[in-house]
Parts: sequence; structure tokens; C-alpha cells
Amino acid sequence: MTVKTVHAKQLHHDIEHGKPLFILDVRNTEDYNDWKIESTAVQSVNIPYFDFLDDNDEIYTDLPKDAEIVVICAKGGSAQMVAEMLDERGYDASYLEAGMKEWSQFYHPTVIAETDSMKLVQFNRLAKGCLSYMVMSDGEAVIVDPGRHVNEYLSYAQEIGVKIKGIMDTHLHADHISGGVQLAEQTGAAYYISENEMKGATLSYEALEDHQHIQVGRVDVQVLSVPTPGHTPGSTSFLVNGKYLLSGDTIFVGGLGRPDLGGKAREWAQSLYDTVFTTVANLPDEVLVLPTHFADTQEINEDGYVGASLGEIRQNNEIMRTADRAAFTDAVAGAVGTTPPNYTEIVDINRGVRQVDPEQAMELEIGPNRCALKHQ
Repeated sequence: MTVKTVHAKQLHHDIEHGKPLFILDVRNTEDYNDWKIESTAVQSVNIPYFDFLDDNDEIYTDLPKDAEIVVICAKGGSAQMVAEMLDERGYDASYLEAGMKEWSQFYHPTVIAETDSMKLVQFNRLAKGCLSYMVMSDGEAVIVDPGRHVNEYLSYAQEIGVKIKGIMDTHLHADHISGGVQLAEQTGAAYYISENEMKGATLSYEALEDHQHIQVGRVDVQVLSVPTPGHTPGSTSFLVNGKYLLSGDTIFVGGLGRPDLGGKAREWAQSLYDTVFTTVANLPDEVLVLPTHFADTQEINEDGYVGASLGEIRQNNEIMRTADRAAFTDAVAGAVGTTPPNYTEIVDINRGVRQVDPEQAMELEIGPNRCALKHQ
């Protein structure tokens, strides 16, 4: 009997809808501990593939017979072999066909708001904790912080029947490759990013500093008059209809963006302080903050998207209330943690000074994001 294959979209659907599943990850323990399929709805265990080659009955003891066991590996081959071994022993087993490689490229769209004049959708790339957005109105759309898998946005726009008018990056990303330039080339849309992010760049772009307002149908995507630096010097947030703050990596549901990736942690932390206590301080508590990354799947709210009101974030994160500049700087600069792997190469790609093929791009992006640090 041939064991069943599962694709990322179906696996996510089954998890979301409460199907009895058990995830068996057969990668080595170090890789599993660093990066895995995260969900509070299913149990996940790690038993490395090589352990199954010993034909030791004890490793099967804790595997359930009353749930489907979905076997996961890096690219699918080892998972298939283990799933076949489980099937021979009477387990209900399947495997993720292309493994974590496939999971890392899965995007899940969720509608955040929809009115007669506007629709706002969040695209969640769960494996990376990366979030991007499409704002639509009167047949037009802008995309904010797109990932490199541009067909996700092109297909959605075609399905909804909108024309992509603009693509905007809140900053020069360090943990994933932007799809902004590629989308602009394929759609003829303008690509917007701060000129402070693109020094030395070889790419064509529209400087956000030259565009205080970007109109999309009946929607006013407002570039904040004062940029929101801190995570990077040119970080920019977008305020949509005065209600939705697409905050990039400046403000997260669980904290603030790390200021250290340019090697100037304390200097950039000072900029982040000014952003929080000057620019963002003028926004009301009711504004919904929609970041570009999240650190934990528990940040996905009951409506299925990552986001929280500014008032809630202020209340739950002490760093947002730490008005003493020195204390704020010490706290933010001292909580940066591990840097994103390959971040210098990814920054060079996003600036256009380095090119890679899709396989190299996938390898560079492997692993979780490390930009969304928590500050409690």
C-alpha cells in the first residue's frame, strides 16, 4: 500500500479545522529545535530518521494509533520512508511531500477588514513568521512587504479582480527576500521604499520620502509624515484610512523591532525611542497594528490574523511605557539575541547588488525569522 502524501495547504487546513493529527518530525534534533511546524492544536515529536533504521520497537511506543501521523523531514524523502515503515506496522501514516521546504513556501491569506470601499488582507507565511498585506479598493491594489513567491499575490489579485498599482516595502528586509521588485516588473506597478534603505542599490524604485500619500481607489494609504526608524534607519509605517498601521518591523504584537542589524544597536535604539514616544505616541489606542513578522503562533488572534490594537500593545508591553530614554535604550539594545542567518547576503539581494537562483534563495531563507523579538 502506498502511503498518503499531504501538501502544506491541506496540512494547514486540517490543523485549523481540528482534524486529529500527530506530527512526527524525523530531522535531526538540532534542526527540529531551531525550526519546526508550530501549532497549539497538534502534538509534535522529534524522532530522527536514523533511529528508525535500527528497527527498535521501543521508538514506536508513544506513537498514537488513533490519529493520523504526518511525517515531516527536510525535503520529503526520509519522511516517505518512515511513513512506509509506520504503515507496515498498522499506523495511519502520511507525509508532507516536499517537507519543510514546502512548508517554508506556504502562504495563508486572511481578510482583516472588508467594507464597501476597501478590503485588507494579511498573507501569513507561517513557517517564517512573515506577514505581508494587500490593500484593495475600486479594482486597484497595493501590496506591502511581499515575499519572493510573487505568484501568491498575482493569483489572489486575479481571483479578486484587482489591478496591482503599487508595491511598498516598509524597510530593507534582512531575514527574507523581498518580492517587491519582481512584482513591479511583472505588473508595471511602482515599487516604493525609503531612499535611506537603498544606498548603493542598483534597483529602480520610488523614494517614499517623495510620496506623503499613496491613493488606492478610495483608500488613502498614508506614509507617516515622520518615518519610523529604529529597526533600520529608513523604516516606514503605513497608515491605512487612519485605522490600520502596517508597522513593518517597528512595532510587533509582542514588542519592538531589533535595532542591531546594522551594527549600531544603541544608536538605532535612540531612533526607536523617538519613533515610539514621538511619532507613534500621537496615534490613538484604537489603531490596529499589523506587523510584518510575529514571534509565536500564539500571536495569531481568534480572527485568524496577527494584529492587536495599539492600546493593547501599550498595555501589555512595558517597553512601550518605558519613557526614560536611557532605560529604554538599555532594554532594547540588550535584548537582541541571535542574528538572522545569512542576513548580510539577503540584504544584498534586496538591495540588488547580489543575484541568486530560486534554489539558493530557498536555502538562504531556511529557518525562523529573528526580527520579531519580544519585550515584556
